[in-house]
Amino acid sequence: MERYTGQNTEQRKGNLPEIEECLTLLLQNVKAQEIIQCPIDEAWGMVLAETVCAGMPVPPYPKSAMDGYAVRAEEVADASGDHPVTLKVAAELFAGDHKEIRYEPGTAVRVMTGAFVPEGYDAVVKQEDTDYGEESVQVYAPSRPGQNYCGVGEEISCGDVIAGSGTRLSPVHIGLFAETGKSCVPVYRPVRVAILCTGSELCETGEPLGKGKIYNSISHMLAAAVRREGLQVVFRELCPDEDSLLADRLSEALRAADIVITTGGVSVGKRDIVPKVLCDIGAKILFRRANIQPGTPTTGSTKDGRVILSLSGNPYAALVNFEIYFWPLAAKMMGHEGFAPVKERAVLWDDYPKTNRMRRFIRAKVSDKKVYLPTRVHSSSVISNLTECNCLIDLEPGRSVKAGEEVSILHIRGGI
Repeated sequence: MERYTGQNTEQRKGNLPEIEECLTLLLQNVKAQEIIQCPIDEAWGMVLAETVCAGMPVPPYPKSAMDGYAVRAEEVADASGDHPVTLKVAAELFAGDHKEIRYEPGTAVRVMTGAFVPEGYDAVVKQEDTDYGEESVQVYAPSRPGQNYCGVGEEISCGDVIAGSGTRLSPVHIGLFAETGKSCVPVYRPVRVAILCTGSELCETGEPLGKGKIYNSISHMLAAAVRREGLQVVFRELCPDEDSLLADRLSEALRAADIVITTGGVSVGKRDIVPKVLCDIGAKILFRRANIQPGTPTTGSTKDGRVILSLSGNPYAALVNFEIYFWPLAAKMMGHEGFAPVKERAVLWDDYPKTNRMRRFIRAKVSDKKVYLPTRVHSSSVISNLTECNCLIDLEPGRSVKAGEEVSILHIRGGI
């Protein structure tokens, strides 16, 4: 497997650029996110921007791993049920107690799990191997140095690396940070995303659906994909097909986000106004159209250090191009390749006889290096059959495929 980064440029088809070329243009216009100090309870899933080392040992004091008696191991080396060793109980310590107790030969300290073990005692006899004595205790089993005893730094030494720069933080990392007393850690600030869906026909869910209107699904679908990976959706709005309104909304989105995603209005119809409005607000268009179906009219641009990714208004076309372009951008900005989708080769188990003039991405399901076509419906406006899919077949122009042939697939992050 390899990560899909868009760095390799392939041969052009006609005068349309390959998606790898378009992606490279976008990647040239983004950089790593700024570093912030993040409370550890909010850092799960974020990417560590600097290596974090332990500033203290764990445990910070010698402690008991059992309820029992701290002893000097050599004094109970010959203890048995027939010949117990009797020791004077010098003190009793619970977890959280700390008393300066000087070791004296022939003594033991009653300790509970997690309790401090005073200097001079080097093992803990579990209470089940004693008579549970209060003033004195009979020990019925031998012990060895270090038994049931956790020394200072046994788990983590001061200066040990807890997590290296570029690590995507897991719940265990958060626990380790807490264990070593760290309340905040340096992470890359999560990418902020604005989603602006254009189209006078769009209606928000929860509103009455008028004649000629449809409910907006794309912004909800893309927002869920962004949030699923711990990134932030800071702006999500609909906009009718009106130049001035779209210019205002785009400007607002650019002020709020690191990446702006628009949907709809990028083709050649009378109301496909997005490219014009991008020019009106001073955006630099990096590409318009690419050798891909669905979503040929996808447009990439930049303004004020922000990337604008303008997708088709058809839900499947929007999702395909979002997956192709957005996640490599997120990977670079977050400093972690794990955000980029994975591509690999797999064996097709169904015929796909249709020959496409352009490079086509076909919804599919991969399992154990075998890829299936759960549906014969591949319309760019249909998403209802995507729940059974988890990858896209990346099919070359002019190629029809028979069962048993190898194809290139692009995994969708977390499944579709």
